[in-house]
Amino acid sequence: MLTERQELILKTIIMDFTQSHEPVGSKTVMNQLPVKVSSATVRNEMAALEEKGLLEKTHSSSGRIPSTAGYRYYLDHLINPVKIPASVYNRIIYQLDQPFQQVNEIVQEAAKILSDLTNYTAFAAGPETRSVKVTGFRIVPLSSHQVMAILVTDDGNVKNQIYTLPHHTNGEEIEKAVRLINDQLVGKPLSSVNEVLLKRIADHLVAGGSAPEILDLLQDVIKDAASEQMYVDGQINLLSNYESDDLAKVKSLYKLIDQNDAISSLIGFNPKDEIKNDSKSKVQVKLGSELQSDLLEDYSLLTAQYSVGKYGKGTIALLGPTNMPYSQMIGLLEYFRNELAKKLLDYYGRFK
Repeated sequence: MLTERQELILKTIIMDFTQSHEPVGSKTVMNQLPVKVSSATVRNEMAALEEKGLLEKTHSSSGRIPSTAGYRYYLDHLINPVKIPASVYNRIIYQLDQPFQQVNEIVQEAAKILSDLTNYTAFAAGPETRSVKVTGFRIVPLSSHQVMAILVTDDGNVKNQIYTLPHHTNGEEIEKAVRLINDQLVGKPLSSVNEVLLKRIADHLVAGGSAPEILDLLQDVIKDAASEQMYVDGQINLLSNYESDDLAKVKSLYKLIDQNDAISSLIGFNPKDEIKNDSKSKVQVKLGSELQSDLLEDYSLLTAQYSVGKYGKGTIALLGPTNMPYSQMIGLLEYFRNELAKKLLDYYGRFK
C-alpha cells in the first residue's frame, strides 16, 4: 500500500493526465495538491511511485504518466465517480423519451446515446430472455412458395424471417401446422423450447402430414428470438483512439468488434470484478492488459449491469483509450444503467 501523500500524488497525476493527455511534471502536481508540499518532496515521491511500477517516465519529457499498475491501483483504491452535468442528464432523458415499439429498439438506442455522449465505442445487450413467453406463431405467405415466419413474445418483441418452402406445401397445410405449433408453444417460456419439445412438435407435424421444413423455420425463428442481441455503436471512434498505423491491425480490430460472440465474451459481467473501493460503484473496469486480445492493449473496457426485475439483467459497456477520464465515465455509466432500467420497466409495464 502507499502512503496517503503518495496516493494523493498518484491520483493528481492520473486525473491531470486523463484530461490533458500530456506527461505531468512535479510543479504541476505541487500546484494541484490540496496540501502544501515542496517541489523536491513531490519529485522524491514521484520517483518512489515510479520505482513501485505505478508511474512511467517518457523519453520526450521529464514528466510522468501512469502505468497500467498505476491505473489499477487508482481504480481499486482512489477513484470517486462524479455526477453527470445537468446538460448530459437532460440529453439522456430526451433521447430515451421516444415511442419505442420493441425492447431491442430501446437497447439499440442506448448504445447510440452512450457513443454519442463519449465519442467511444459503446455496447448494449438487452435483458435475458429466459422468462419471456411465446404468445403466438404465424406463417404469412409472400408468394407461391415463399413465406414469412413470425414469432411474438409477451414482452412485445416480434421476430420474423423469410423462408422458401417446397412447391407442394399448400395454404391449408401451413394453417394446420401453425395451429398445431401454437397449441404446443403459446404460454411457454422461450427457455423451455428445447429439443424434447421440438421433437414432440415434429412428431405431430409428421403425423398430421405437414412438411418437415416448417419445423426448420420454427427452430430458426425461435433461436433468433432466444439469442442475446448485442448492439454496437461508434465503431469509427476506434480509429481516433488507436495509436498504431498498422492497417492490418485496424482491420483486425474492426473484425473483432463485429464478432457478436467475441464481444459478448469480452463484456461478460462478473460482479466479483466491480470496483473495490468505498464508492460502491457497480461498474467493472478492465485495462488493456486484462482483456483477452492484444489488439486492445491500448484500451480500457467499462462494463455495467442493469436489472429489469423479473425480466432479467442486461449489460452496457464502453471501450475507450486507457487514458480516459474514468471518474466521469464511471459516473455516466452508473446513472445511465439506472435510467435504461427505468425505461425498460416502463415499456414492460405496457404488457401487464
